[in-house]
Amino acid sequence: MKSGHSKILPALSLLLATLLWASSFIALKIAFTDYHPMVVIAGRMVVASLACLFLLPHFRHIRIRHQDFKLMAFMALCEPCLYFIFEALALKNTSASQASMITTLLPLLVSVASALFLAEKFSLQNITGLGLAMAGALALSIGGEISPHAPAPLLGNFYEFLAMICATAYTLAIKKLTSRYSPLFLTAVQAWVGAIFFLPMLLLPGVPVPETFLLVPTASIIYLGIAVTLLAYGAYNYALSAMDAGKASIYINLIPLFTMLFSWIIFKESFTLFQYLAGFVIFFGVALSQGFWLKRPLQQQALTDSGKI
Repeated sequence: MKSGHSKILPALSLLLATLLWASSFIALKIAFTDYHPMVVIAGRMVVASLACLFLLPHFRHIRIRHQDFKLMAFMALCEPCLYFIFEALALKNTSASQASMITTLLPLLVSVASALFLAEKFSLQNITGLGLAMAGALALSIGGEISPHAPAPLLGNFYEFLAMICATAYTLAIKKLTSRYSPLFLTAVQAWVGAIFFLPMLLLPGVPVPETFLLVPTASIIYLGIAVTLLAYGAYNYALSAMDAGKASIYINLIPLFTMLFSWIIFKESFTLFQYLAGFVIFFGVALSQGFWLKRPLQQQALTDSGKI
């Protein structure tokens, strides 16, 4: 069994990843006001890939197995390539808060996929925590006011759902790859493949390349490239190397909560008592699903009483 201390660093990494991913909804909305979505996505991937060049000395001893090339290509195709396209389409049609609500489906999708393809198992405690966290995230998003920046919310939410399908496939792929490669190296591969994939899209008709760069949206792109693309994915990939994919994905339910928090800080949005209660349910559900509030001896005693050990 893993000690309780071995859970702390992966949990903190997941908290950091979800915090940064929540901020990405705000940063993308800001960048999209002045730049075409393809410009924003290509820009963030270029920034991330250039930053990864400084990591090359750490990768010089890595040898990729021939049979892993296809899995790495599949990983990068799912995320960032297809995922970022669907996310951009989602945020052009729906609000940041509604898009973040759809992310609560990811733990369920990953849990089902992990059970089918990775033979992972969930305990009753994990399932209960998952249900609470998802219910809290759903209530938090529904309890908020509808944003005026959602011209086609149904279509936008559908695009975000497609992004979650891509994220599910990505999670399964990265879970297998982290057993053989460092999370940092896999994050760099994502950045490089993403830059190669999105840069040619700047040549597509109807994609205006900006002649001048505005401070705030440009800063948002740099933030998306360094903090969200590199740091968040690096933290998430590390956590996946240390824990089950299904359990790690439960933390995604924190994204709507953090998104609403950023909206309050940046856009001065207010919250109701219902939303505060929903936020508490999310935190409680995530903590319960990870067993942070149960002592190991009590867990072992419960198994002994049930005759399982």
